[in-house]
Amino acid sequence: MEFSSTLFLLYFLPAFLVVYSLLGKNTSLKNWWILLASIGFYAWGAPEFVFILLISTVIDFYVVKQLYLAENHKRKRLLLILSLTMNLGLLAYFKYANFFVENFNDMLHAIGVHRVGWTTVVLPIGISFYTFQTLTYSVDVYRGVHKPLAKLNQYLLYIMSFPQMIAGPIVRFNFIADQITERREVIDDKLYGFHRFCIGLAKKVLISNVLGAQAKEIMELPPDQLSFIASWIGILAYTFQIYFDFSGYSDMAIGLGKIMGFTFPENFNNPYNSKSITEFWRRWHITLGDWMKNYLYIPLGGSKVDSKFRLFFNLWLVFLISGLWHGASWNFIIWGAFHGFFLILDRIFLKKLLDKAGTIPSVLFTFFVVMIGWVFFTIEDLDTALVYLSKMFTWDGIDMIEMTNESVALLIVSAIISFACLTRFGRFLETFIYKEVNVNLITRLTLSFIGCVLFALCVGSITGEDFNPFIYFRF
Repeated sequence: MEFSSTLFLLYFLPAFLVVYSLLGKNTSLKNWWILLASIGFYAWGAPEFVFILLISTVIDFYVVKQLYLAENHKRKRLLLILSLTMNLGLLAYFKYANFFVENFNDMLHAIGVHRVGWTTVVLPIGISFYTFQTLTYSVDVYRGVHKPLAKLNQYLLYIMSFPQMIAGPIVRFNFIADQITERREVIDDKLYGFHRFCIGLAKKVLISNVLGAQAKEIMELPPDQLSFIASWIGILAYTFQIYFDFSGYSDMAIGLGKIMGFTFPENFNNPYNSKSITEFWRRWHITLGDWMKNYLYIPLGGSKVDSKFRLFFNLWLVFLISGLWHGASWNFIIWGAFHGFFLILDRIFLKKLLDKAGTIPSVLFTFFVVMIGWVFFTIEDLDTALVYLSKMFTWDGIDMIEMTNESVALLIVSAIISFACLTRFGRFLETFIYKEVNVNLITRLTLSFIGCVLFALCVGSITGEDFNPFIYFRF
């Protein structure tokens, strides 16, 4: 079930909110209702996997509980390893088994040995986000950052809460633990949550879907029909599509959480305004970057290592893993290595050079690098990706492609929105739209009315169109 589907918008969400509001101030009952709704939400899209996730989550709850109670450090470490092994094992099997078997078979074929028989494993939706949240729970408890949740249903709620289970943001346990047991719900937060949800829905439906259709049409063209201009328009459309798709989903998740009294971490901060790849990763998928830093980069030694070689190795390894996290395919690994390479260049000389160049040149250069990276991210076949890149850098004259007026307009609008915060007025407008506190009633009601209009436009668009992908559902 997708947030941008009529099933969710017109049936699931209204029914959920009606029952939720009828439960009054009873946080315990509300938690039970969120959990039941979340199980139903996940089971609708992946009924064959919901029981596997439930069983593994229940086991993990009791393992971590024993970890917390253990007085012997060796026992604590063994229980932590057990928890990590179980959760990473699920991820490895469901997400990476096909990849490793296929590559192993290719190697056998190359040396003239028969391939190994294998039944393809189906990927459960949201398995990567699920795994990262189970890992942060066990690691935070082991580190003593926060004590474990007292009740099983509370842990199930943390792991399986439908607003953010499928595609994030990744919510670290210590960030939300106290909100699960006790949270404050006020009407202003609910109104803010509603209009934040509608902004995200509009990003997804009114912008990302249209640009996605344009990108798909161009990027699936045979190489002999792909021109210089078409290749640039295709990757530009995809660049804006993935941003408005994923940031839109994050807005919707944050908005839904706010309606229920939860505060989820922000996941995007105008990433295309970045003046370096280092800055880009502080602004893009913020919760993933935060997770990688705290649970991978720092344990590897981070920047406090003996040599620059080790520092660069740590950066590159983290981004190789980040690429692999996004998908079990070589194109994702190359995409991660690509970004890791530019992060190392930033450390050596590039960031200083871009700082001297000024804001506009450095933003344009970083945006260009990010776009090149998206070619590897979206085109899984490496030969096809390289052909597409060659078309981008081979001038073959002016060959205008057919584009709808809507696609042209939205390319312009998405560029304006993406870079608006480089201006003072853009920053003022963003503050006005996203401000949570100290907002007067008239402003809040005005924003809520705008949300209602966007909601109606999105529902109308969804019912009239068949193209409604969610890029990050496969992760």
